[in-house]
Amino acid sequence: MNIETVRVFIMTRGVDFAINVIAAIALWIVGRWLIGLVIGGMRKVLAKNGRVDPTLAHYLGSILGALLNLFLILAILQIFGVQTTSFAALLAGLGLAIGVAWGGLLAHFAAGVFMQVLRPFKVGDFVTAGGVTGTVMELGLFGTMITTPDNVATIVGNNKIFSDTIWNYSLLPTRRVELTAKIANGVDPLDAIARLKVAVAAIPNVAETPAPDVEILSFTPEGPLLCVRPYTSTKDYWQVYFDTNRAIVETFTQAGYPTPETPVVRRSAA
Repeated sequence: MNIETVRVFIMTRGVDFAINVIAAIALWIVGRWLIGLVIGGMRKVLAKNGRVDPTLAHYLGSILGALLNLFLILAILQIFGVQTTSFAALLAGLGLAIGVAWGGLLAHFAAGVFMQVLRPFKVGDFVTAGGVTGTVMELGLFGTMITTPDNVATIVGNNKIFSDTIWNYSLLPTRRVELTAKIANGVDPLDAIARLKVAVAAIPNVAETPAPDVEILSFTPEGPLLCVRPYTSTKDYWQVYFDTNRAIVETFTQAGYPTPETPVVRRSAA
């Protein structure tokens, strides 16, 4: 490339190229400003509507922003005479290649979209999802963070959660505590049941409705096995669980019940 060629290019096409550059810069600035207004307005509208989760609002805003920015880039390329049809075909081929390579990640992304719409649980719920039990801390685009009862932050892929069974323990107002109490063969089970019902009903945070269940569950060689099932909210579950165990021990001790023992079977010599 010699100086004369450069001079001829500047004299013939330099002005048009400079105008295109200025127009592209102006379109980029104005376009980005308008995109920011549209996304900000959409998020404000969704935020005023209390039915839309903030994570979903941010999620939708990110998707809309990516689409609008893509259209803006295509418009700028047209200013320079680039054929957007061929560029769109290139993007489609690139998207297909990325989709094949990142199929698993896109599956988590798609599952996240459905979870945001269907809302099987929300932040703060105590759930079992994807084989993990704990409190939901964050609903991400690709994964959900769950803190287990032993205080371990666990991130589970959305596709694993959405394709598996979900147990939401916080959805209903009360949850049943499952415990058992064994009495010796010589103890009157009806007396033990009456005493336990009074003791369990007095435990803090035990729901009055439905009332605690105390019944004979089965019979063992040591004596009858009683089921003890108080109801409480999820946040008070472990407090009621441990307090009920304590109430069983204290009630049986105050009543003077003997400790259940396995009968000794004596076999005579043949």
